Amino acid sequence: MILKKCRILVTPTSFARYDPALRAALENQVGEAAYNELGRPLTAEELRAQIGPFDGLIAGLDEINASVIEAAGRLKVIARYGVGVDNVDLEAARRRGIVVTHTPGANAGSVAELTIALMLCLLRAIPEAIQAARQGQWPRLSGTSLEGKRIGLLGFGSIGKQVARRLSGFGAHVLAHDIDPDQQAASRMDIKLMQLEELLPLADILSLHLPLTEETRGMVSTSFLHRMKCGAYLINTARGEILDDIEMLAALEEGKLSGAAFDVFARQPPHPKNPLIP
Repeated sequence: MILKKCRILVTPTSFARYDPALRAALENQVGEAAYNELGRPLTAEELRAQIGPFDGLIAGLDEINASVIEAAGRLKVIARYGVGVDNVDLEAARRRGIVVTHTPGANAGSVAELTIALMLCLLRAIPEAIQAARQGQWPRLSGTSLEGKRIGLLGFGSIGKQVARRLSGFGAHVLAHDIDPDQQAASRMDIKLMQLEELLPLADILSLHLPLTEETRGMVSTSFLHRMKCGAYLINTARGEILDDIEMLAALEEGKLSGAAFDVFARQPPHPKNPLIP
């Protein structure tokens, strides 16, 4: 495939947002580049209507199902501009001989920083303080420290390791569970690897860093939440489909969890009346 003759569709809304040189570099290498102008991930219907004349797709969180791939008569490569490939029908791509790639670790540092920020927001009641100040109040809210807390990382891949590295500066105790744990990294970073059933009742904060698979979809269920330490906090910067919104709300209302923070939902953007959004 000669790049200079290729047409590329670019759908990630963040592509070259902070580095215009990235867009220029792509356009210098290929015959033609077209971009998503909607400012959000494309639905399968929207993508299906556009994909036909393109040889390559640089994809964000768009819905790339079998119907999209069947409509992609010229497509040779789907390059995910991110970590997961759960939004791509891999079997349909395989049948068509389309190569699917992704960029593991590319945004690990950014997600790790967001994860730490969400932990601090919960422990220091920062959203509540902002809301009170906007209402003309100036309450003395009680906060708590990350120091000495047990932080459970569910997933110890690129992002989990970056979170653990940053937590070391806070004096927190990091526990981790992974189906294929990196023993050397855990030893080097002084992280205790544990089985899930051991970790859940110990973690003061549980942070999810899992891919979306058939095994992890709906994993954070009522049963899972009730095995967690009472009063713990939950952070999800992985995939929204890993947990159930209604069951999460019940755990918060019952006081099983002290708080939760997410940057992902099963439906994005979330419905304005989503009960998890105050």
